[in-house]
Amino acid sequence: MSDYDLKKIRNIGIAAHIDAGKTTTTERILYYTGRIHRMGEIDEGTTQMDWMTQERERGITITAAATSVSWLEHRINIIDTPGHVDFTIEVERSLKVLDGAVIVLCGVGGVEPQTETVWRQADRYRVPRIAFVNKLDRLGADFYRVLKMMEEKFAQTPLPIQLPIGVEDQFVGVIDLITREACIWRSEDLGASFDIVPIPSEYQKQVAEYRHRLLDILTTFDETLLDRYLNGIEPTPQELKTAIRRGTIEQRIVPVFCGAAFRNKGIQKLLDGIVDYLPSPIDIPPVKGINPKTQKEESRAADPTAPFAGLIFKLAFDPQRGMLSYIRVYSGKVESGDVVFAVPEMKRLRVQRLALAHANRYEEVDSLAAGEIGVVIGLKESRTGQTLCDLAHPIAFEPIKAPEPVVFLAIEPRTRADDEKMHNALQTMALEDPTFKIRTDEETGQLILSGMGELHLEILLDRLQRDYGVAVHPGKPQVSYRETITATATAEGKFIRQTGGRGHFAVVKLTLEPALDGNWVVNEIQEGKIPKQFIPPIEQAVAECFESGVLAGYPIINTRVHITDGAYHEIDSSDVDFKVAATQAFREAFLAAQPTFLEPIMELEVVTPEQYLGTVLGDINARGGRIIHLDAVKGHQIITAEIPLYKTFGYATSLRSLTQGRASHSMQFKRFSPVDEETRIKLYPLFGEKKQ
Repeated sequence: MSDYDLKKIRNIGIAAHIDAGKTTTTERILYYTGRIHRMGEIDEGTTQMDWMTQERERGITITAAATSVSWLEHRINIIDTPGHVDFTIEVERSLKVLDGAVIVLCGVGGVEPQTETVWRQADRYRVPRIAFVNKLDRLGADFYRVLKMMEEKFAQTPLPIQLPIGVEDQFVGVIDLITREACIWRSEDLGASFDIVPIPSEYQKQVAEYRHRLLDILTTFDETLLDRYLNGIEPTPQELKTAIRRGTIEQRIVPVFCGAAFRNKGIQKLLDGIVDYLPSPIDIPPVKGINPKTQKEESRAADPTAPFAGLIFKLAFDPQRGMLSYIRVYSGKVESGDVVFAVPEMKRLRVQRLALAHANRYEEVDSLAAGEIGVVIGLKESRTGQTLCDLAHPIAFEPIKAPEPVVFLAIEPRTRADDEKMHNALQTMALEDPTFKIRTDEETGQLILSGMGELHLEILLDRLQRDYGVAVHPGKPQVSYRETITATATAEGKFIRQTGGRGHFAVVKLTLEPALDGNWVVNEIQEGKIPKQFIPPIEQAVAECFESGVLAGYPIINTRVHITDGAYHEIDSSDVDFKVAATQAFREAFLAAQPTFLEPIMELEVVTPEQYLGTVLGDINARGGRIIHLDAVKGHQIITAEIPLYKTFGYATSLRSLTQGRASHSMQFKRFSPVDEETRIKLYPLFGEKKQ
């Protein structure tokens, strides 16, 4: 492309807690960069980035949407991500391929639960970020309270680059601490234009205090700035920007901007901050991967002349174009017609067409180069997390890990004729969304859909009917429990049969013990007891037991399995024999290891007017919730609580009726916790019989 210059590319994500104003901020960015000529509004269902029918109807972001804009001769590739926890995979896979992020915080709510989740995801992928405190025109907004919350909850230091002038409905502008000027928005065009004026006298003392703090923080890691500061030389705005950029990329600091996106205030300055402080592809370390042929670690730098390598981070099905594979190109260049290597499948694939995305519209291009985010159109057999690379220089980047679903429901088609159509549609949807799982219940023959929450499954069923024309009968949402053990136990499994010809012979001894950090299989077989070729079938049998469970068909977690002993026969033993023996040993040991069930516990946040506080608290307590803390914000109370997932079904409707629709809530998965005795017996009645 003509504007391809790695130094002038910014690959960023915009992420936030639900209702912090993230999509509104993105829409304003599109408007001010000339990408669109009329600003879309969530309330009117006219946003560009929330293009799905379900998104426009509900006023929420469901799927991450990509676009590209220009600002100050820089190309900014943007991914607008969902704020609802049910769609957290969209944030996860976006942050994995981005170089920087803008975290939008609500000026009233501050650091909310999903903000913390997004922040942890950004920490995991080491993504530099800037923060935008939005909605400062709202009743109860407090910029300094949000700063304090950031200091308390996050490791990186929040560094205000701006201070607000006025609060709530008197919020009229910001003070730039770098240039020491005030920016006042004109009221007649709702803040689209502004005037640069001297700092109002009543803010001089506050500006001096925060500017001193800014210099104090920057001089801790910038020696040039420190020398000038100690010698009494006032740093120039450019020197300050250079230091802030360095601190941001090294993730020591998070520059904080302020505004009110709905009133068009603060967006131009935020765009300046994206260009000034977030990294270009060459500012981040080379991405590492494993060479599938040598199994050695290799790295790929953002160099368009290097061998091609890119990661597919998202799939979307388009009825006209087929499967769309969103790709981040890390090195080299891919052109239409190229044959590439797909890893880990180790298959050759031909790249037919390439495009740049703008929400659900696509502009076809001849090539994509290092540092770019684009779409491969019609690529068959592509998968989320797949690496595409040069045939002669294969590499496998770390795949994207999807969280395990916590809710499921059974469905069946309304007519037998829809059966095949339904299966095909579900397979396509499962390819698009790695947190959506499908299985068939062996006892009932029903299809079981698993997802991240009630809303997630609701949207999937809605899409099934609207996008694919398949009507189904859904069951009620059910909790996806987990099975685990609380003690150590050992068991021996034997599969010995003599049938006249070649027989069956396998003996496997397993010890199971509780673990805190997932499932593990440890091979402790002494040489000669069982030949090496029979260890993989034993491990495969254990993995299948982890997945299918022992008590009630729920996945098993936090269990360590030791393969301690066994026996074989030189002629009669086979892989299948050892799988059968290992499964038997696992089941016996599991039942002897004081098994129990774990249930998902959710963190619930409710923002309610004060007059409904008692009613809302009473309802949470009645549902078995535990109040963690209360926070008062000008006429409202923010309640944080922990509550079992199964007690939250239908909570949105209940909260609306309790508060006349004036309270809002959000939930996110917190942890798995042991169930109470009543639930334990309900899920596995034999526990009750043992007690008797």
